[in-house]
Amino acid sequence: MSTTMSAAMNRALPLLAAPVAFFAAFFAVPMIVVVSSSLMAGGVPSLGNYARVLFDQYHWDVLAATFRIAGLTTVACALLGYPLAYYLVRVVKSPALRRTCVILLVLPLFTSNIVRSFGWMVLLGRNGLVNDALVGVGILDRPMRFLGTELGIVIGLVYILLPFIVLAVGNALAAVDPALEDASSDLGATPFDTFRTVTFPLCLPGLMSGIVMVFTLAVSAYVTPALLSGGKITVFPMLIFQQYSTVFDVNYGGALSMTLLVMTLVLVGLAGWIGNAGASATGRKAQ
Repeated sequence: MSTTMSAAMNRALPLLAAPVAFFAAFFAVPMIVVVSSSLMAGGVPSLGNYARVLFDQYHWDVLAATFRIAGLTTVACALLGYPLAYYLVRVVKSPALRRTCVILLVLPLFTSNIVRSFGWMVLLGRNGLVNDALVGVGILDRPMRFLGTELGIVIGLVYILLPFIVLAVGNALAAVDPALEDASSDLGATPFDTFRTVTFPLCLPGLMSGIVMVFTLAVSAYVTPALLSGGKITVFPMLIFQQYSTVFDVNYGGALSMTLLVMTLVLVGLAGWIGNAGASATGRKAQ
C-alpha cells in the first residue's frame, strides 16, 4: 500500500508543480511583500502605520462607508438575484431559452468595468435616462441626484455583481432534486412550506457563496465607486490606490491594504458562521 501511495504521489507532484508555482508567484509572494512593507516605517520595523490607520477617525468613517456600500450592494443582489435564479431554473422550461437568458446575464461581464461605469454616469445624470423615466411616469417631480451619492454607487455595483449571485444560486437550485419538492407536496405541504423547508435550505450554501463573492468584490471595488462618486465619496480601495499611485507611500498603503483584508475576512467569516447556524436551525425545524 505504501509503495502504491508513493508512486501516486510521484505522479501527482509534477501536476501540482505548476499550480503551486502560480500560487506562490502571484499570491504568496505579493502578500508577503505587502505585509512586510506595512510593518516598516522609515526603514525600520514599526507598527506606526497600523496605529496611523486604527487611531484616526477618518479611516473608520471611510471603512464604515465602504462596508455600508458593500452591504447594501450584497442585500440588493441577493433580493434581486435569488428570484431571477429561481425563475431561470424552475420556471423557464426551454433549455434554449434558459441558455439565452444566461448568456444575456453574463454578457456584460465581457465589458470593462470602466466602460460600464461610464455608461451608468450617462444614465444616472440629471438629464439621463433614469431621471427622465422617473419624472416622466410621475414618481419624481424633478430630477434626482444619483451621481456623487452612495445610492448611485450601489446601483452601479449591483449591475456589475448581480450575475455572480444569480449563477451561484442557479447552480445550487439546479442540484436540488425536484422529487424532494414533489414529495413535500404529496405530503400536504403548501408551495410556500415546500420552498421554506426543502428548497431554500438545500440551496442556502449556494446563496451564501454568492453573497460572499458579491460582498468581497464590492468591498474591493475601485473603478465604479471612483467614477460614480464624482469625488464626493471615498471608499477604502480609493485610499489604497492613492497611497500607491500618487503619494508613493507603500508602507502606509500596505497597512491600509492589510486592514481592509483582515476586516473583510472577519465579516465574511461571521457571515459564514451565521449562514451555517441558520441552515442548521432550518434543517432542525424541517425535521
